[in-house]
This record gives sequence, structure tokens and C-alpha cells, in this order.
Amino acid sequence: MPTFNISNGTIQDITFERDTAFVTVTYMENRDNLGNRRNEQTIVLIVRPRTVILNSNGIPVPVTTLRRGMIINANVSSAMTRSIPPQANAYVIRILRRQPQESITVGRILEIDRRNRSFTTISDLNPSTIIRFNVSDDTRIFDRFGRPAGFSRLNQGMRVRVRHANFMTASIPPQTTAFEVQIL
Repeated sequence: MPTFNISNGTIQDITFERDTAFVTVTYMENRDNLGNRRNEQTIVLIVRPRTVILNSNGIPVPVTTLRRGMIINANVSSAMTRSIPPQANAYVIRILRRQPQESITVGRILEIDRRNRSFTTISDLNPSTIIRFNVSDDTRIFDRFGRPAGFSRLNQGMRVRVRHANFMTASIPPQTTAFEVQIL
């Protein structure tokens, strides 16, 4: 069976069903042979008991080691479902970084996409600092007094401090995952 490789993929989600794990991964794919046009792709890796999972030292580890935010390389079957995102069997997964590196951004909310659970910020009114933050179920949101708050409490114009992954997509604006949002 032909395969392809995923380099520097980011684990977005993991679900388990019996003896199978479904690992959602985003990665950048070159669109032409020159590598000029890059496109973010999402795929669900089907991880079965025969899938080899290696830590950063090349030592085999169980599937339960995989966590959201990890950076991985994977060897995957080129036979995929036609679903969105597509699913394919994973043969080998190599963990490059165990835990995501984190950064802090302080800015003002420009736009909120309630349907896709994301918001865009700008810092110091500088257009080059615009970032889109994706909010997952694990993202913690706090009001200005440090009390837990829901995504619905975020509004356009609010000043926020966002603790987030320091890896971002190459899109415009760049996107990343928010771990914690503090309303200021």
C-alpha cells in the first residue's frame, strides 16, 4: 500500500473507540513542487494496536502518551476516506515535541466567530500583530476578577491576555490554539 509522510503535524484532538484511537492532526502541505504555495491540511489518523508510536528518543510508547498540542511526524496510508476531514491508517507516529511551547499575547478583540469558536486580536493597533485564536473545550476563560467565564462572555473591543501555543499556521492572519484567555 502506498504511503505518504506528514512532517511537523500538530495533534488537535484524540478520541478513543474500543481498541482504536482517532487522532486529528493539522499540517502544512506544499501545493507545488517548488514549495511556493502552502496549504494547511487536516487528517484523522486511525491508530490501531499495530501502529508504531515512538517518543522523541525513538522508544516505543503506548497510544495514551499522545496529547493535544504535540508535534509529530507520521507515516500514513495514502488510501483515505472521502470524509471531511479524511481518515487514513497511521503506520508510524514519531513524537517530536511532547508539550507545546507557549506564548502570551495581550491585545484587543477585533472579531468573534461564535459558530467556529474563534476570535481575532490585534496588539498596539499594529496590523502585523493580528492573530486568530481557536477556542477548544479545554480552553479556560476567566473574567477580569479571575473567575471562570464562558466563550459567550468574550466581546468585540475587549482587552484580553491569551496564553497560547507558539506555533501558528502560515495563513493570514496566522492561527493558533488558545489555552487560556484572561479578560483585562
